[in-house]
Amino acid sequence: MAYMKKLFRVRAVMAAAGAIAGYIVTGDERNKTVLAALTPINTSSVKWDSNWDRRAAQSLAKPSKSKIDCKNNRVKDIPEETLEKDGPTSTRHLIFVRHGQFHLQAATDADMYLTKLGREQAALTGERLKQLELPYSRIVYSTMTRATETAKIISGKLSCVKDVEHCDLLREGAPFLPEPPINGWQPEMHEFYVDGARIEAAFRKYFHRASSSQEKDSYEVFVCHGNVIRYFVCRALQLPLEAWSRMTVNNGSMTYLIIRPDGQVVLKQLGECGYMPPDKVSEV
Repeated sequence: MAYMKKLFRVRAVMAAAGAIAGYIVTGDERNKTVLAALTPINTSSVKWDSNWDRRAAQSLAKPSKSKIDCKNNRVKDIPEETLEKDGPTSTRHLIFVRHGQFHLQAATDADMYLTKLGREQAALTGERLKQLELPYSRIVYSTMTRATETAKIISGKLSCVKDVEHCDLLREGAPFLPEPPINGWQPEMHEFYVDGARIEAAFRKYFHRASSSQEKDSYEVFVCHGNVIRYFVCRALQLPLEAWSRMTVNNGSMTYLIIRPDGQVVLKQLGECGYMPPDKVSEV
């Protein structure tokens, strides 16, 4: 009898131990599953293209001599110290301002001028840019009426900036087929084809690292449009271009991008308008 009681106790202990072990193992597996879901993958799906503007030192430096490899290809032999010496040392600061609110329902661009609120937004942004006290070198604006009017108001606040120019490449358009599609906005495919090439040309014109001859950091202001700015952000950060429509920038807001000497691009601000009173903020 005593033997049977002892055997029963042993079996009970073993069963309890097995249950605990099973709980621990199951709990551990659950923890691993949770941790696996929470732990970010350490490998990047897309590597950063450091020579995205084709202005890296390796692309611009003239080779001292050339060699022929085993496949009869010409190989440039450029000392690393030469590349470092001849490379850029300054940073470019690009501030993109979306135009103020305008008369959206007008039939022609000439009639799509700013509303009273739009003019107030442009003035507030001009004041904000003035308060930052940055050494702006130039203002570039789209030739569409609403952007031209916004730029005129801003340049009036920044009278120290003498280089003010317009650019047709910065006009609004359909930069890239968005994903997901935008309800109520479906341009024809030929519009994406034409506008996309133009807006990409604007990007290639204005987005690049500083030249090696630039001695100081530069600050430039661009007054243009929401679609253009959002496309630029995706393009500059090497994000999927169809994602441009997944973000928004308010009227008169500022989007601030930095291009460092090594080609790295940083988005400092996206659609910043916190300096505006709440009743002056609008999206359309």
